[in-house]
Parts: sequence; structure tokens; C-alpha cells
Amino acid sequence: MVIEVKGLEAKIEEKQILNGVDLTLKSGEIHALMGPNGSGKSTLSNVIMGHPAYEVTGGEVLVDGENILEMEVDERARLGLYLAFQYPVEIPGVTVGRFLKRAAEIRFEDIKAKDFIKELRGNMDFLEMDQQFINRYLNEGFSGGEKKRMEILQMLMLKPQFAVMDETDSGLDIDALKVVAKGVNKLRGGSFGALIITHYQRILEHVKPDVVHIMYKGRVVTSGGEELAHTLEAEGYEWIREKYGAPDDVLEERR
Repeated sequence: MVIEVKGLEAKIEEKQILNGVDLTLKSGEIHALMGPNGSGKSTLSNVIMGHPAYEVTGGEVLVDGENILEMEVDERARLGLYLAFQYPVEIPGVTVGRFLKRAAEIRFEDIKAKDFIKELRGNMDFLEMDQQFINRYLNEGFSGGEKKRMEILQMLMLKPQFAVMDETDSGLDIDALKVVAKGVNKLRGGSFGALIITHYQRILEHVKPDVVHIMYKGRVVTSGGEELAHTLEAEGYEWIREKYGAPDDVLEERR
């Protein structure tokens, strides 16, 4: 799968957030997207997946050459896209097991209950999750770390071709972070790829990125290898502001 974001512009409640994002992502690769608060990282993930609160004002998002911006959210998911939320929502009344089985049935159509349960329990053991979670309502009463592990469990079960992970490392202690990274690395390679949106280098110490992108003021301003993340960790974003900053009136003209 090849995802091409071309000149993407988007706003929410009349506030322009994305100002011409250009980005190419491929299955088989792990990309990291970093940038200061307010640069548009989460907005980009939401627009790719079709969040209705955001209005696309320009550009396109192509998946293997097909513009997905007019597709419904479920159609994008059926293509093999997956979003791991920054703030996973609770779904009272729907158990983890029932939710995952129905999602897998839609994704793969022909699955056997016995095989599904065996794989689910195996993945839960791999992620060091209590088997009792199968019968709990999805994310209800879960800690932050448990919710993030649940996102990774969904990813392991649904096997997307490309996952957008919006600050999945946020709020995790080091043990939970290692478990989340273990899940990503289990899928890594072959037809799986991911865009890891993060503020910090620490998750990238466990999931080594092939490419690092820096976002600033609603656009991707530079890309490079893993060393780019190390530079940010050491020097912060001030050099990004100095090198790529634009006067506010320049951005206002684009709005």
C-alpha cells in the first residue's frame, strides 16, 4: 500500500490547521511524525481516517492511486487503514471479545470462532493482558495503559496494511511502552506499515523508524533518518522554528 498526501489543507470550526501537507507513506516501512504542539499532527491522522469534524479545503489523499477523501470511514478501514486513537473511547455494553470478533468478521469475512479465540488469547498473552478482559466492556474502566494495549490488540487481530498511531505512547510507563512497541514490531515488515505520531524519542528507541518527518505550522517541513529524532531530543524545536518559521500573515493569506 502506498499513501500519498498531496497539498492537503484542512480546517476545523473555521480554524485552518493543515496548510499544504505533502507526505508519502508505504507499507513495509515505519514512519515517525514529530513536531511541536499545535503543528497539525493529530489533525492529519483524523483527516486521513475521515473524522467528520474536519473540513478538507484542498489537496488529496491517495491510497494506491485512489483518492479516499470522499470515502466513508468504514470504506477506508476496509482498504486496510487503521487508526490507534490518542484517547480511545469507551463503549459500554459491548465486550472486548464481541467487538473484536465482529470487526474481524467484517475485515476477513470468513473466520472460524475456534481459530479466532485461539489467536485472540495468544495475542493477549503476548501483550501481557489479563484474559478476563475478553468479557469486559470495551475500554470501560480501563487505565490509560490498558486502553493503549487494547489498541495494539485490535491492530494485531485486524492486521491492517497501514496503521496511523496518534500518540500511542502518551502517558505510558516504560513497561507499558515496551509492550506496545513489542506489538508494533510483531507486525513490522511485509505488507504492514505505520505512521507513529509522537512528541518524544523514547518510543522510537523500541520501534526504530525508517523515516522521521517533522511537522510545523500545518506542513511537513523536513524528513530524514532516525538521527533526526535524536537531533530533536537534544536541541528541541527552536532550530525548526528559526529555519522553517513563517510570518503569521503568510499563513493567513493561505487561509
